[in-house]
Amino acid sequence: MTALSDPAPALRQARSLRFTSDDRLPVAIGLYVSLFLAIALPLGLMFLWSIADGWRPPNLLPQAYTAARWADVLADDGLLRAAINSVVIAIVVTFATAIIALPTAWAMARFPFRLKRVVEVFILAPIIIPGIVVAVGIGQIFLALGLAYSVAGVILVQIVGTLPLMIRLMTAALETIPDDLIHAARSLGAGTPGIVRHIVLPLAVPGLLAGGLMSFVGSFEEFDKSFIVGAPVVETLPIKLYMYLDPYSMQLPLASIVSFLLLLPALIVFVIAGRVLRDDLMAAGMGKI
Repeated sequence: MTALSDPAPALRQARSLRFTSDDRLPVAIGLYVSLFLAIALPLGLMFLWSIADGWRPPNLLPQAYTAARWADVLADDGLLRAAINSVVIAIVVTFATAIIALPTAWAMARFPFRLKRVVEVFILAPIIIPGIVVAVGIGQIFLALGLAYSVAGVILVQIVGTLPLMIRLMTAALETIPDDLIHAARSLGAGTPGIVRHIVLPLAVPGLLAGGLMSFVGSFEEFDKSFIVGAPVVETLPIKLYMYLDPYSMQLPLASIVSFLLLLPALIVFVIAGRVLRDDLMAAGMGKI
C-alpha cells in the first residue's frame, strides 16, 4: 500500500517564501504603475480639464489651453467664502472633537466594564452606517431645534462623523501609558489634574496628532451631512463642487479646479502624518493590531 505524501513540508516551504533582491524590480514596477493609475492619471486628467479650452473625442488631448478659468474661479467671492467656511469649520471641528473624545477614550482605554464591546460598536456606528442615512436623521432633529442652515449646525453634524475615529485613535494611544507610571505619580502626591497635565496629555500627543489630522481632513472634505444640514445657506468647498457637477449644468473644468483646491490640504496633511506619526499607532487605531 502506497503511503500518501505528507503535504506539511510543502506548506511550510510556501509559508517561508520571502521577497529577495531579484523581486525588487517587478515589485517596484507594479507599485509605481498602481500609483500612476490610482493617483497620477486622475490628477493629470483633472489638471487638463481645468486648463482645456475645447476637448472633444476622439482627441486624446485638448485642442487649446487657457488659464482664464483658474483666474475666474480664484476671483469668485463665493468660492473664497466657501474655502474660508471649510477651513474655519474644519479647525473648530478638530478641536471640539479632541476635547469631547479625550475623556471617552480614557474610559475606554483604562476602565474595564460590562458591555464594553457594545459601547465600542455604538461609538463606531456613525461611520458604519452610510453618511446619508445619518445626515437625514440628524437633519430632521436639527430642523426642529433650529440648528439647520447654520454654521453651528454644520459643525455639530460634522463632529458626529469625526468623533468615532478620534476616539479610536486616542484609545490606542492611551492604552500604551503604563499603569505603574500613574501609580507612581499618585504615590508622590500628584492629583488627577496634575496627572492629566503632566503625564496623560504629553503621552497622548501622538494620538491627538493622528486624530486631529484625520478629523481635519474628514471635516474639510465632508459633504453629505453638511449638504443636508447647511446648504444652500452654508456653503463649503465640497458643496461648491457639487454645484459645479449638477447634471443639468455640469461644468467639468470648474469642478476640476475645485477638486484641486479640495485635494491640496489632504495631501499636505498626509505628508505631515507620514513624517511625524507612528505606523503602529495608526494601525492600532484602525483595529489592525
